[in-house]
Formats: sequence, structure tokens, C-alpha cells
Amino acid sequence: MLTLLIYVVVIAVVAAALFFVASTVFGRGEQLGPLPEGTTATVLPAEGVTGTDVRSLKFQQTVRGYKPSEVDWALERLGGEIDMLRSRLSAAEASAQLWSRASEGQKPGVAEPDER
Repeated sequence: MLTLLIYVVVIAVVAAALFFVASTVFGRGEQLGPLPEGTTATVLPAEGVTGTDVRSLKFQQTVRGYKPSEVDWALERLGGEIDMLRSRLSAAEASAQLWSRASEGQKPGVAEPDER
């Protein structure tokens, strides 16, 4: 009976030593440490958000789904980008309309008189 107890103790000590060595050498298996509280790994460029940027978004998982603050932040950024693009588009369309109206006022092949 004593021999069996010694075997169990030796196996437990060897297993603990192997676990300690493996955990020291290989760490926790993460590439990076956990993020500090209140920060996020969600990243979007400051300007020029593309479809690839949106498709590559990753949100931190929580017990009830995604972290709401990260999703709200991403949606706010994308909404701002869409608003900016729409304002640029409307300005470009207005400029194109003015250009076409100005060019319609001139007849092709007729030069403007010089103002002297």
C-alpha cells in the first residue's frame, strides 16, 4: 500500500513540474495579453473607410453577444463616413450641373468676344 502511495505522489510531483515548465515556456497561448479595461481592438481608419475595412471588423464577445460600446462606436464612425461621402457626392453633382448649364449657354464653334 505504501508503494502505491509513493507512486501516486511521485507522479503528481512530476506532473506538477511538467505543467510548471510547460506553462513557463509556452505561456497562456495568447499572442497578446488581454486588453486593458475600457479599450477596444476594433479598428477603422480615420478616413476613407472601405468595404474591406467594414468586413474585417471584429467585436469583443461578451456573455450576451458583442460589446455594445464597440458596436456603437463602429456604427457612429460608419454613419459619419457615409454622411461625408453623401455631402461630397451632392457637391460634385451640383458642380456638374453648374458646369453643364454653363456649357449649354455657349454655342459650339463660337468664340467669346474679348473684353478690352
